[in-house]
Amino acid sequence: MPKAIVVGSGIAGLAAALRLRKKAYEVTVFESNAYPGGKLHAFEKDDFRFDVGPSLFTMPQYVDELFELFDKDPRDYFKYKEKETICNYFWEDGTHFSVKKNSEQFIKDAAETFDVHKDEIKKYIANAKEKYELTAGIFLEKSLHKPETYFSLGTFKSMLQAYKLDLNTNLNQFNQSSFRDPKLVQLFNRYATYNGSSPYKTPGIMSMIPHLEMHYGTFYPEGGMHSITKSLYELAQEVGVEFRFNEQVTSIEHDGKKAIGINSSKGFQQADIVYSNMDVFPTYHKLLKDLKKPEKTLKQERSSSALIFYWGVNAKFPQLDLHNILFSNEYREEFKMIFEDKSLSDDPTVYINITSKEDPKDAPEGAENWFVMINAPGNYGQNWNKLVSSARENILKKINRVLDVKMQDLIISESIMDPVKIENDTSSYRGALYGAASNSKFAAFIRHPNFTNQLKNLYFCGGSVHPGGGIPLCLLSAKISTELTPDA
Repeated sequence: MPKAIVVGSGIAGLAAALRLRKKAYEVTVFESNAYPGGKLHAFEKDDFRFDVGPSLFTMPQYVDELFELFDKDPRDYFKYKEKETICNYFWEDGTHFSVKKNSEQFIKDAAETFDVHKDEIKKYIANAKEKYELTAGIFLEKSLHKPETYFSLGTFKSMLQAYKLDLNTNLNQFNQSSFRDPKLVQLFNRYATYNGSSPYKTPGIMSMIPHLEMHYGTFYPEGGMHSITKSLYELAQEVGVEFRFNEQVTSIEHDGKKAIGINSSKGFQQADIVYSNMDVFPTYHKLLKDLKKPEKTLKQERSSSALIFYWGVNAKFPQLDLHNILFSNEYREEFKMIFEDKSLSDDPTVYINITSKEDPKDAPEGAENWFVMINAPGNYGQNWNKLVSSARENILKKINRVLDVKMQDLIISESIMDPVKIENDTSSYRGALYGAASNSKFAAFIRHPNFTNQLKNLYFCGGSVHPGGGIPLCLLSAKISTELTPDA
């Protein structure tokens, strides 16, 4: 049986391993950490449970699909429920807005809350749907770097309508042209952060992201986001995938024409196919040192990172739900600080995720587990101790003002994740959450492909390569790359 090696057990690495196993490869996954999942991990402290990384679950069909490959019922492994409220938004002037999953309800509520007519919102949502339908089959489900992708009727039709994608305007400009109310513009600008970009730089095509939430919905997996990792890992073990934890890969070996295996801390391992789920930057600089570097791709601007406080909170907040946003008063300045000054705003937008709203056992009685995140620049050697200290103070001030509370008196447990720790724990270059940023109209084409023309039998998957970061796109990267791989 031909052998396949997967370097890294992030969500894309797990998906690639399963898909390669379905193609009859003998699959071994090498992971430098003691656990699978990469950023999709969890920990417990002081009787509080926290998901470490991704907190938004949408398009669950891409997870279910992996179980169905093996004729398994996904619900036998993990369960999830759709959220009625997608997200709660708060502004400092007292405005509060809840986005409901039903688009008609959203249109009605937004028209009442903001200075906008229902027809304007309907037009925006219809436009988002059209952009998605024009691009999904090309940008999200196929390799952009294979000629055959472009030789189809669907691709030809999409290219003829490229003028509808708003590639020549940024997301903020598109949103300002759609709505007068600055709060509604800000709400839709936030979707740029779903791929670690700035709404003042990323192209207007990103206005299609709200369609994904409203059409496909947002969900909560029982047991938290970590249950996705646990269920896929369980499936992989059942179907015969081997995992080697605490074993760091030191190089991908090749004969100049094709990949032939890897070297790890325990020696050489032969393989017919090698996959890297490691960030593409360290893959080249650490594992493929003797291979010519795709410099233009590797020099692409990195996405934002994150600063996360995991707080055990000795109180309950009925006005909050699973997903909550407390908006900055200076949104443009916030993104300037992140992407240009490589620093943090004094008035950050604060995201609060509380899984104990769905799973009460994630926190003690009468308490809540708060995952409190702000967007941050990557690790460029800043004084992170100073930045974290000032950010904590500014976040507390923001929460206190918006929720009318003395938050500092309620925190009974705390852990912190900053870009340096993200980089060290996950090998994400500079701690970038999504690999490259999408801060130009050609970013999708510059992103590294799922293969390399330099070596046969070497493939790439994960958030740093095509089609991008976030759980759905990482799963699609595994699907695209394995579809390029010959059957065993």
